Amino acid sequence: MTDPYKILGIKETATDEEIKLAYRELAKKYHPDQYGNNPLKDLAEDKMREINEAYNYLLKDSKNNSSNQNYSNENYHSEYNNLSEIRMYIQRGDIRSAESALNNIKVRNGEWNYLMGMVHLKKGWNDSAFNYISIACRLDPNNFEYRQALNMMNNSTTGYRQSYGNSSSNGGACDICLKLWCLDTMCECFGGDCIPCC
Repeated sequence: MTDPYKILGIKETATDEEIKLAYRELAKKYHPDQYGNNPLKDLAEDKMREINEAYNYLLKDSKNNSSNQNYSNENYHSEYNNLSEIRMYIQRGDIRSAESALNNIKVRNGEWNYLMGMVHLKKGWNDSAFNYISIACRLDPNNFEYRQALNMMNNSTTGYRQSYGNSSSNGGACDICLKLWCLDTMCECFGGDCIPCC
């Protein structure tokens, strides 16, 4: 598994500022929004996802190391690798293993929340999935993958609500009568007659 320092092209002794600077430079280069309909857009999305994971991981790593010296760099690299492994579980549909592995991880960063959200989504727990992915977006607002997942969930929820609302308001006989009466009234206002009376 690729080392997050190598992904960002920095040394293991890099400061938070150096990590942020490296991230910004790579984000300018690989952010998928700038690729439009270019066939390289999919590759850029994959690269940006990898960059985001490394960035999130290293910033969380440095913050936790300053507050907890007992939790070593090896533990963080191990958890970083675990998150990548969890992605593979989810892709294979092994949701039980993914959830179990997520519950054993101490660092609950944007990537952790995103993956837990995807696990809950696969289980059909849409509300909690939405909550986890929203937290992931708050923790890392520049992450394209997280924002895209949240937007898709927002759109599907809106679509469901609209179709549900429309089906209940369009289907009844009373609704049809009301529409016909309105149509007849409008026609009569303009000198016509949609429903002739006796």
